[in-house]
Amino acid sequence: MITLRDIMTTDLTTTDPRATLKEVATLMREQDIGNVLIMDGDTLSGIITDRDIVIRAVAYGHDLGSAATDYATGSVFTMDADTSVQDAAKAMADRQLRRLPVTDGAKVVGIVSLADLATRASGGADEQALQGISQPTI
Repeated sequence: MITLRDIMTTDLTTTDPRATLKEVATLMREQDIGNVLIMDGDTLSGIITDRDIVIRAVAYGHDLGSAATDYATGSVFTMDADTSVQDAAKAMADRQLRRLPVTDGAKVVGIVSLADLATRASGGADEQALQGISQPTI
C-alpha cells in the first residue's frame, strides 16, 4: 500500500502569522511554489495559495501589506502520513482540495498536491481526486 509518506513533499515553505501578502507572494516566487503554510510555532494555523492572494486580495484592491492570515484558509484539513494514497485522494475529492498537509502525530511533516498524486502515485488516485475537485459546488 502506497501511503502519503511515500509521495509527500517534505521541503515545506512556511511563514508565521505576522507575514504580509507581499512577503508570502515573494516566498512563492522565490521557491516556485503555489502555497505557503502558516505556522504558529509548531501548529498549522492556515494555508494560503497564490489563488487566495489573487482572488481574495488583489482582485479587491487590498493592500499587499495586509496580514496573509486574513486571506488564508484556516482550520486546515490534514491527514496522517500513514494514510493510503487512495483514501487521501477520496478525501481530497470529497473536500475539493488541491493540496493536503500531511501530519505525523500533531506535527506537519509534508504536503501532497494533485501533482504528487499524478506523478508519484499509481492506481488512478489523481483522477479520483481531480474528478471530485472539478465538480461545481452548489
